[in-house]
Amino acid sequence: MNIFNKVTLQGMKKSRTRTIVTIIGVVLSAAMITAVATFGVSLLNYLANGAAQKYGDWHVEYLNVDSSFAQERTLDNEAYNTATFENIGYAKLERGKNPNKPYLSIAGFSKEAFDTLPITLVSGRLPKNSGEILVPAHVSANGGVKFAVGDKLSLAVGSRMNGNKNLGQHDPYISGSKPGKVKETLVPKSERTYEVVGICERPSFEEYSAPGYTLITKADAQDKADSLNLFVTLKNPRDVHAYASSTAVSHSYVFNDNVLRFMGLSEDKVFNTILYSIGGILVILIMIGSIFLIYNSFNISLNERTHQFGILSSVGATARQLRNSVLFEGLCIGAIGIPIGVIVGIGSIRLVISVVAGNFGSIMYSNVPLTLTVSIPVIVVAAVVSMVTILISAYIPARKAASTPVMESIRQTSEVKVESKAVKTSKLAQRIYGLEGTLALRNFKRNKKRYRSIVLSLVLSVVLFISTSAFVTDLKQTSKRAVVFTTYDIGLVTQDIDDSKMLPLYDKLKTADGVYESSYQALMKYSCAVKTSNFSDRYRKYAGYNFADKTVNLPMEIQFLDDSAYLNIIKGLGLHAEEYTGQNAKMIAVAKMTNQMKGNQEVDKFNDMFKSSSKNFTIAPEINGKPKIKQGRNVSITFVNTVPPDTTMIEGNSGSKNPFFFRVMVPYSLKEKFETSDAHVINKGLTFRSKDSSKSVVDMEKMIKGAGIKSNYKLYNVNKMLDDSRNMIFIVNVFAYTFIIMISLIAVANVFNTISTNIKLRRRELAMLRSVGMSDRDFQKMMNFECVFYGIKALLFGLPIAAISSWLIYKGMIDGADNINFVFPWGSMAISVLSVFIVVFITMLYSISKIKKENIIDALRDDMN
Repeated sequence: MNIFNKVTLQGMKKSRTRTIVTIIGVVLSAAMITAVATFGVSLLNYLANGAAQKYGDWHVEYLNVDSSFAQERTLDNEAYNTATFENIGYAKLERGKNPNKPYLSIAGFSKEAFDTLPITLVSGRLPKNSGEILVPAHVSANGGVKFAVGDKLSLAVGSRMNGNKNLGQHDPYISGSKPGKVKETLVPKSERTYEVVGICERPSFEEYSAPGYTLITKADAQDKADSLNLFVTLKNPRDVHAYASSTAVSHSYVFNDNVLRFMGLSEDKVFNTILYSIGGILVILIMIGSIFLIYNSFNISLNERTHQFGILSSVGATARQLRNSVLFEGLCIGAIGIPIGVIVGIGSIRLVISVVAGNFGSIMYSNVPLTLTVSIPVIVVAAVVSMVTILISAYIPARKAASTPVMESIRQTSEVKVESKAVKTSKLAQRIYGLEGTLALRNFKRNKKRYRSIVLSLVLSVVLFISTSAFVTDLKQTSKRAVVFTTYDIGLVTQDIDDSKMLPLYDKLKTADGVYESSYQALMKYSCAVKTSNFSDRYRKYAGYNFADKTVNLPMEIQFLDDSAYLNIIKGLGLHAEEYTGQNAKMIAVAKMTNQMKGNQEVDKFNDMFKSSSKNFTIAPEINGKPKIKQGRNVSITFVNTVPPDTTMIEGNSGSKNPFFFRVMVPYSLKEKFETSDAHVINKGLTFRSKDSSKSVVDMEKMIKGAGIKSNYKLYNVNKMLDDSRNMIFIVNVFAYTFIIMISLIAVANVFNTISTNIKLRRRELAMLRSVGMSDRDFQKMMNFECVFYGIKALLFGLPIAAISSWLIYKGMIDGADNINFVFPWGSMAISVLSVFIVVFITMLYSISKIKKENIIDALRDDMN
């Protein structure tokens, strides 16, 4: 070890407090970088495992291969697992409504395929032989053709041909409508009969552009298929691209990008860019905060050693030797701080993951645990980034010190360069602050470089804390939008269950365990003729109705509520039941501006669409968006403030695209009166309130299966949806505040280091003030003024920047949504103001207490060597 390194170590030992605080800063920096990187790896591993569960645990799919090719791939050393299904053929989908998807595609699954490719049953069971078949639910939703468990299908199965080319599921339908394109043909080969034994969700391997809906049967083990789709899972997924290109020969193949993208192996450049950009931004933010701290530490260290460097330079030390001396100090600090930081980072993120793991499971993949994944390459990269941060922080002041002239270093005249204008203070300031405040203000002005880093650190901490709080606030508001107008815990939505089946089913479901209140309803689209003069001034301005009195046809909905629920609403509103029941009774309605809706209980605070609370209107059924005026009727409507028990809000069929919410409520017994030959109910719903919604939903699902309901329906656990939203907010809160706390700790360490060392550098100056008669009280008063100046200047910059940042986050997140308002972050600003002054005052008290304990004569003699 050379003499310069020995001198460096002695200096570090002499300034133990500064060295320890610097090491703490390095520990925090390395811990944050390690934590961010480790969590990123853990999250990607979790998402990859979840995607494998959802989309299938395979990496590459070979299309239309023969059995010999499949056998070769099964024997490959690189292959971990293989699975196949047979492309049995295509059949015409009769009465299909999707012109780009006119076929049924029959897939014969092997045992391995059932294990590898996920199938989510909606009802029924899996096929047990080649005569049974699963039908995906989107044949009904997308194709308009309904199948039910127990149906028999007789299909003419064949091949899609375009000339001599045999087409598959990855070849879009060729209709022949484009010039130069010849329409494809379906060549039947055999007649097959199947029994529908189950309804499933759309298979994950079926592309949206596929021309056929995939029906799944069990492959006949005795048949040797000449057209298979082969799915290969590799032992080392990173070799997937090379493996596929080397083994495919003339066969086509596709990658499971849903899984590979989370391994960083996808060809999705946009996702990769976003993934690495987010990680890069987080690391850059941490490095900026860390460089502030570590740079200040080394800069202050050099201020202490300036005299020493001048003497070393005068006896022959080169600029390179002086630079290396400072860099050696950085290496020593890094050698201690980085390993501790890595351990702290892994431990802290392990703790955070254990806190949020359950919440992740409830909103994403319930059967896939979020666990800590420690990657050695990632840890090495985190350590290297931390060391680079230290060396950058050390090199900048080292270069400056090495280039400082010898005499200037010995005299120590470079740090404080005072001009007459720089330290002038107004007479008003002197009267306000007194002698002690004036001295503090002049100290602040005469050495701006020394204080600038303190202010910048405080500004950074304030901006980050307030911006993060604003982000969480906006996220909470966003989540609340999903629960507008929900006054129930469980909802069932259907379009095609007849009343003869729905009402008995309702009677069963309301006896489910935990249910204590229930209702049923139906929704029908109507149109209402309204004169623009009847609209409220606020709505006319919002909708742009500036013309003279004119009649417009306003889309509306009629909601038929079961009679008992309707009567309860009438009584709750204080209305007379006699006036609002019967064939020609008045109707109640809710008509509000949707851009004003914020919650589900304070409807009276929303702005009304109409001037008066009661009005006569002409209403008519609406068919394909157009009112049938000839079928219109006159009705009397009273506008009320209430929340309809409405399952259709979840389905998005409530007219939410309009700038208003206009719904009339009538008893269910009047439904037939409003139905016409071409105007029918568009949705039916059952709503339930339960003491334990999860238990009730399980009980209801058993009842529905037992009732043999074959029509399409959706059963929602609204409480679970709310819990998912709360879980998302909780996760964001944990990570956001963990991040901001660690960044704030770096800033606090920076402030503590800078203030305490600056006070130490001013020992002689402060000792001189005490020697000429300044009392301890006046001395403390002067230092308090310095604290106030630090805090005020930091807040003058930090609060406006934070407010602008919060607004930009709001605009970026909301993107024009009407139902979310900007919430000014008053609370987090108040916390920031209080925190800034507390940190500064505590640090100053600590530093001054040490100065007061020193002997004045010793401090005056000290030349800071």
